[in-house]
Amino acid sequence: MKTFFTYLKGDRVIWMITILLGLLSLVSVYSFTSILTSQHKNVSTEDYLFKHVVMLVTGILLMYYAHNLKFTYYSKLSKLAIWLAAILLLLTMFIGVSINSADRWIVIPFLGINFQTSDFAKLVLIIYVARMLAINQPFIHEFKKGVLPILIPVIVICALILPGNFSTAAMLFALCFVMMFFGRVQLKHLGLIVAVAVAGFLFLVLLAKVFPDLLPRLETWINRFFNWSESNPAEAWQINNAKGAIYHGGLTGVGPGNGTLKTILPQAYADFIFASFIEEFGIIGGVILVLLYLILFYRAIRIASKSEKVFGTFMVAGLGMHLLVQAFINMMVCTGLVPVTGQNMPLLSMGGTSTWFTCLSIGIILSVSRSVTVEVGETEKVKPKTSEEKTDEKNAEGYAVA
Repeated sequence: MKTFFTYLKGDRVIWMITILLGLLSLVSVYSFTSILTSQHKNVSTEDYLFKHVVMLVTGILLMYYAHNLKFTYYSKLSKLAIWLAAILLLLTMFIGVSINSADRWIVIPFLGINFQTSDFAKLVLIIYVARMLAINQPFIHEFKKGVLPILIPVIVICALILPGNFSTAAMLFALCFVMMFFGRVQLKHLGLIVAVAVAGFLFLVLLAKVFPDLLPRLETWINRFFNWSESNPAEAWQINNAKGAIYHGGLTGVGPGNGTLKTILPQAYADFIFASFIEEFGIIGGVILVLLYLILFYRAIRIASKSEKVFGTFMVAGLGMHLLVQAFINMMVCTGLVPVTGQNMPLLSMGGTSTWFTCLSIGIILSVSRSVTVEVGETEKVKPKTSEEKTDEKNAEGYAVA
């Protein structure tokens, strides 16, 4: 008799964590619908829940398709997708939809769905950097030949994201930097990259003082940074309320739907989801949530270490780090450890297309997983190499599997 996992290949633990986080998101989103309906009188509770269910189900379907596709195809697809990402980011700058004073979205024609182009760009850039790191391994010690072809698309994509979303641009640049570090880029070159990035950003800030339209959200970034401290509680009311929600939740929480401070937290269902989650599920629930993300990251790193292809290793490590860092930034914002940003909790937050790209990321990780192991019962065995894979190992471009 075929079991449920007969159709779900790859790491079973990752599948279970994904499904569990998805179910938790349904409970969390339903508890927020009363707030949303009070803000938008013409939309019902069921409308918000139905939309989230549709986005989640379609995301799981995307993940299923992605995990069935051989992971080497993502290397080839990234060559075209990196150009598409740059074009979409440019379109966002000129015809983007403004939500909460930030131009980060474009509307998908006929569907009426707001599409955050930076989510697509993040996924594509991580895959593309993994590809280039793999290809350039034989001469990674050379800056012009080995490092510069990787650095240029990183700078371009992050620069296009920067005007509308500083936190995402900074996080993505840092993530690519870490990937380059593990990709054996020399420390002197990494130091040069940091120096140029800092100098370039400071130059942009000076230009923005003369041409405000260059960085329209500059004042918002400055205010968030300098009002982050508890020394100015009147200005730091968002973080204070987030901490209050965590305190109110106590050890076991007040129960799903019974949270009260979420009504005064801005974007409580997204940017401050961790605080709202603890208010209703308690510190115990928060600890379990942290463990789920840590286990997800551990399984991803385990898959990366088992991949026989350098491209697969870099790609899974990059995607795994991105999911963990994004989750932990949300947690640190809610606990006052970092200034307020716009980072959602992967899968848990109420989101539109961000749910799709999170599911795609996990699907790609599972694609690498199923390529290196086959699971039999409770044990894992190394999958025997096919004749095609043996031929690939002899290929001169075997690093990138392009």
